[in-house]
Amino acid sequence: MSRQSDPAAAVGLREDELCPESELLSVSELRLRAVSLSQHWPLGLEDEFLIRFLRARDFHQELALKLLINYHKWRAECPEISADLRPSSVMGLLKAGYHAVLRSRDTSGSRVLMYKIGHWDPKLYSTYEVFRVSLITSELIVKELQTQLNGVKVIFDLHGWRFAHALQINTTIAKRIASILVDSFPLKVRAIHVINVPFIFYSVIAIIKQFLPEKIKDRIYLHGSDYQRSLHQHFPMQILPPDYGGQGSEYNELCQEWTTFVQKSEKDLLKLSLVT
Repeated sequence: MSRQSDPAAAVGLREDELCPESELLSVSELRLRAVSLSQHWPLGLEDEFLIRFLRARDFHQELALKLLINYHKWRAECPEISADLRPSSVMGLLKAGYHAVLRSRDTSGSRVLMYKIGHWDPKLYSTYEVFRVSLITSELIVKELQTQLNGVKVIFDLHGWRFAHALQINTTIAKRIASILVDSFPLKVRAIHVINVPFIFYSVIAIIKQFLPEKIKDRIYLHGSDYQRSLHQHFPMQILPPDYGGQGSEYNELCQEWTTFVQKSEKDLLKLSLVT
């Protein structure tokens, strides 16, 4: 198949603009492009894997190929985060209540992830371990069709943020955060909401933002603690935990639920851990 024959090779297309046959052609075209560059793709080039990258870039072939390359490059260059994705490598943070995934999606169909920064003790867990939690969750939810189509929204609760946390974010870390957000993982980041923002955090976000394109900067929202006037303007109360003025499940319950799911996913995560 020539590249000119691929309906999504030159321009991005929405999922509903493609018939199943066109999707398969797009996947085949991406595979041909990848093989022409290298015979070594540690995670393989199966259809269900490649289509994540196409959906993340609205079936634009060149952008999907670039994302596929960057994904593998990032994993190879950051073994501190990506080499060991076994649940045991992050279980301390998960059991401390650092991370949860809401059961219900928001009104746009996005998965909603929550992080309580105050439950991260920098003396016990490094920044790399913290990012590994996010990578593990990302690798698990990227398998979901609705998440591939509608992306993710993230809520960071900075209650308990201390100077010790700020010291963990240097230029190198900031660049890696930016790389993941922009062009190294096949998930659409629809929005990042930071709540209970302390004054000291503004210097940290300034470091990170200098490496982000405008479109990502525009998706970052900083909130105080008045959830009704801020957070509830972006998320329905029905899906938020009661701690945040919502009517959904308790945060601790969601945290335990996701921790259990991560543990049950050990086999899949072990396969990713062995890839170099």
